[in-house]
Amino acid sequence: MDIEQKQAEHIDHFVNQASTLKASALGPLIIEATSHPSLFAFSEILSVPTVSELQGTENSLYLDVLRLFAHGTWTDYKNNAGCLPQLVPDQVLKLKQLTVLTLAEVNKVLPYDQLMQELDVSNVRELEDFLINECMYAGIVRGKLDQQRRCFEVQFAAGRDLRPGQLGNMLQTLSNWLATSDNLLVSIQEKIKWADSMSEVDRKHRKDVEDRVEEVKKSLSLKKLQTVSRQTMTSEGTRRSTLNLVE
Repeated sequence: MDIEQKQAEHIDHFVNQASTLKASALGPLIIEATSHPSLFAFSEILSVPTVSELQGTENSLYLDVLRLFAHGTWTDYKNNAGCLPQLVPDQVLKLKQLTVLTLAEVNKVLPYDQLMQELDVSNVRELEDFLINECMYAGIVRGKLDQQRRCFEVQFAAGRDLRPGQLGNMLQTLSNWLATSDNLLVSIQEKIKWADSMSEVDRKHRKDVEDRVEEVKKSLSLKKLQTVSRQTMTSEGTRRSTLNLVE
């Protein structure tokens, strides 16, 4: 079962659970969701009406936690730890995994030094163990550990929830890509037409050359026949003159 299908099943489970609970009872469910080892998307849970109702209540901290896991990183948590509940170990692990995904959105080559700083990891061995055991084995990233260059080369990274305002930027990026693709397609079609026209010109040129060669061959054959005919006539005339003299 791929990661997308697993995500869909877990999301449906927590969305259904959240829809049946009152806002005051959502705290434990949010902790469970943000601790779940196979759940990395939270926007659909955020959109549940009872979850939205946490805003402005004494339990609004749980809404902040859910937003953190939807859009934030380990650094965001550290910068706002005084305003948020203390995370349990499974939440810490999950947030660090999500941090790797966020970094992979921007760059496909992640320096070890940057990763160690963002994840609060003290040495390369610990970092590589984390990337292998908690990220690659979990199926959220694929890549290559380059010890010589001290970097992680990202080949695949699961997507995170879209941050507010990110959809517009994404649509603009896709629109620009589409325009570039259209221009490239027009350029390719023009090159194909040019190649076709050059092929036709080359075909006509070869035909003209072949016709000229054929004409030359015919001309040479005709001249050869004429030469042979003249030689034959000359030989015949000489033979007759010799016969006349003999007679």
